[in-house]
Amino acid sequence: MTELAVQQADITSFRADVIVNAANSSLVGGGGVDGAIHRAAGPRLLEACRRLHGAAQGEAKMTPAFEITTAKAIVHAVGPIYRQHSADENEVLLASCYRSSLDLAAGADYRTIAFPSISTGAYGYPMADASSVAVDTIRSWIAEHPDALDTVTLIAFSARDLEALRIAAN
Repeated sequence: MTELAVQQADITSFRADVIVNAANSSLVGGGGVDGAIHRAAGPRLLEACRRLHGAAQGEAKMTPAFEITTAKAIVHAVGPIYRQHSADENEVLLASCYRSSLDLAAGADYRTIAFPSISTGAYGYPMADASSVAVDTIRSWIAEHPDALDTVTLIAFSARDLEALRIAAN
């Protein structure tokens, strides 16, 4: 059975087969975790992302991890911009990011995946709400695919984010 873990860490150095990037729709880097992952992975990531021709909100695409030696691949998930959608649409799009990312990792026979909090930075999704969507979606996916992965880790950037994730996971 897949384990769901929550911890505070730097996702760019976290050891997992797959790390997830909270990407923008162009996939070519930006601020926050997206910029940090692009800087850590090096210039070949930008080249690979350009060849993917972007992604829609709720969609995820995968690249190699390049210079991030603690991971084998990066899944680029484009979360919803909170103010652009209704609450229900936001939830559907955010859940799709998590499900699509998990499907990509499992489909490529990876065993571990680490997620940042998607859409909670510049995209404005409230952390408590986003944490609940993440945990509920991941648990539902695990129930449908109990042995597809070994570990799914939710990575908090700050102590406050860690607390929101822990509350959602309990």
